[in-house]
Amino acid sequence: MDAMDKDRDIPAHGARPLWTEEPARRRRLPDPVRAAAVRAVIIVAVTLVLTMVAMLCTLAGSWSALPAVLATVASVVVATWGVLDVWVTRQVWRQRYGVVSRPSSTAREVRRQRRRAGESEPVTSRPAAERGPARGAAA
Repeated sequence: MDAMDKDRDIPAHGARPLWTEEPARRRRLPDPVRAAAVRAVIIVAVTLVLTMVAMLCTLAGSWSALPAVLATVASVVVATWGVLDVWVTRQVWRQRYGVVSRPSSTAREVRRQRRRAGESEPVTSRPAAERGPARGAAA
């Protein structure tokens, strides 16, 4: 009697899948951002390990405490760069592919009113004080 014979008495209608697919709560990060994030997490993890080694070597009075502390300082600089790389990569990706800028309905309405007012009277007929300061002029 093998293992398959033992399971023959279990009814098949009660079988259910091992897992069920659920929709993701948030969208997946873009590939460049995810790669930068993984890189940053690995660098930060190595930095934490180096910090612990430096601390233990210092407490033990070992000769390797100085090289460990120097490596930790260098690793902190690299970890800071890694975290900033995630932030910059995310901002660049958003600027290139992400958010589509659309004016709000309020801004559209203000533009419509200006356009209608501009159609009725030319801009040059109004005095400069009424038009407001020129663009780029200091207020």
